[in-house]
This record gives sequence, C-alpha cells and structure tokens, in this order.
Amino acid sequence: MIKISLLCFGLAIAWLIYFANSGIHLKTETESFDIEAGSRFRGVTRQLVQQSIIQDPVSFEMLARSIGVASDVKAGIYEVKSGITPLELLDMMTSGASTQASITFIEGWTFAQMREELNTSEKVKHMAMSETDQQILKEIGATETMPEGLFFPDTYFFSPNTSDRDILKRSYSTMQGKLKSAWIGKSEGLPYKTPYEALIMASIVEKETGSASERSQIAGVFINRLKIGMRLQTDPTVIYGLGERFDGNIHKKDLVNDTAYNTYTRDGLPPTPIAMPGLGAINAVLHPAQTKALYFVGKGDGTHHFSASLAEHNNAVIKYQLGGKRAR
Repeated sequence: MIKISLLCFGLAIAWLIYFANSGIHLKTETESFDIEAGSRFRGVTRQLVQQSIIQDPVSFEMLARSIGVASDVKAGIYEVKSGITPLELLDMMTSGASTQASITFIEGWTFAQMREELNTSEKVKHMAMSETDQQILKEIGATETMPEGLFFPDTYFFSPNTSDRDILKRSYSTMQGKLKSAWIGKSEGLPYKTPYEALIMASIVEKETGSASERSQIAGVFINRLKIGMRLQTDPTVIYGLGERFDGNIHKKDLVNDTAYNTYTRDGLPPTPIAMPGLGAINAVLHPAQTKALYFVGKGDGTHHFSASLAEHNNAVIKYQLGGKRAR
C-alpha cells in the first residue's frame, strides 16, 4: 500500500512538472485578461478557462498551490502569447507584470484632487489639463454643470498613453451605473427626489466618518434631520464652502459665515456633492439605519456617540470633547 501511495505521489509530481513546463496553445497569437482587485484564485482560473487560456484548471490550481502562490495573484490587465507555460503564466500573475498602467482615485477626494492625480501621472496622455471643469464635462458627455462627486473612486487600469478624458469618462460612467443600480433598490420613505440628491448626501457621509460600520447610522441621523426640517449642521460642507480659505481648523466664525455650502446657515442639502463617495456611502444613504438619533459627536477614536436628545448630546460633548469639564 505504501509503495502504491509513493508511486501515485511520484506520478503526480512528474505530471505537475510536465504540466508546468508545457506550452499553452492559444486560439490566437495573443490573449488578454483582466484580474480585478480582490479576485480569488479559483475565480481567476475559471475566467482563464472561459477564455480558453487554460484547459486543465485542476492541474493549474494544484500547481499554484504546490508552489505557494495561489493567494498572490495581483490585479491588472495581462497579455499572454501562445506558447507560454503555466509556470510562466503564474509568475506573470503573481509578480504583477501587467501590460497596463493604473491610476487610483480615493474615496472622499474632491474633483480637484482627482485632476491633480491625472495631471501628475506620467502614464496618462494629457488632453484635459488646460480645460475648465465645464469643458471636461462637455467632452465626456456629462449633462451636469458641476463635476464634484460625479466620478467613481476606484483603481482604473488602462493602456499607457490613454487620455485623461477617456479615464474620466470611464469613471463618470461607472458612477452613473452604480448610482442607478443602487437607486433602484433603495429603502422606502427617503427624503430624496433624485439620485443626485442621494449622491450629495453620500458625499457628506463619506467625509463625516472614517468608520465604515457607522455610515448607515450617520446617514440615518442626517435623514432624521431632513425629515423634521432641522439643518444638517455638518462641518465638512462648511469646510468645502470655505475652499482655499480653510486653514486646517474650523472656527466659530466659519459656522456663521454664510456660503452655499454652509449647512449651519442654510436648510436642506448643499447644491452639489462635496467629494467622491464610495459605494459604501451610497448604499448607506439609500439604506440608512433605523434610528431616533439626531446628533453625534466624535469619541476621539474615529467612532461617534449617537444621541436622540440635545441634553444627551451635550453630555456626550462634555465627556468626549471637553475632557469631562463643562465649557464656561
């Protein structure tokens, strides 16, 4: 029995060595495939089979696991030539030898930050650098007049020398698609008339919390305020309205200085988003937590204390913001 087991093991090893170094014959001279961020190896293998790049998924997965690289695949767009071996293919996928360039736009960035990232990228063909925001919107086919919040934050892969306009158009189309899908499945009774209003709220929620688990709670607070006619009173909108005048600290005078984005002096939502919200923030404002809270205050660790009454909120401010001492 032991001899048979050893023989089977030896044959399996011999087969993997043979398989690893055998050329793959593609239907065409070259094929390209896209590995999305967060993809699992089995899903990537399934994709390669569907594209006829791999014919033996079992051996391919066994090879990857035997050499310990199954969890090391990297996102990117890859181009392979006929004759490449499975071992070479695995090396390509795990070393990140993508044939494509990439650029990342971060959740919570403003459109100005997005443009700066594009303008400083050496892999992008700069066609929109000298254009105004409105000219860019026209060029990519957008119907809106202000660009803030209209672009989806993500990592985008592209062929080197792709124009900034094309990347912006992809990001805009991605946001439109995700917002449309999320809007269709939204909860009932929300105070938004249009998906754009939900996008505005999502941008505020994106800027208000660093804790993903609190997004729906914060969305619930703001929705409660809108429903009773209470002003949103949120600092990120004030900061956005200050623009370059913001010195890194928000002052009492800033809260009473009226701008179109000052939600302490104006009712309802600001006129546009204030940043690029991610899908988590969009889902939060379309599926808010059911809460009675009207207030929240930072606890100093990135999370918040939520209160249903002003008295409770004031006590929380004393505890978390004033070190337990009442302000004079």
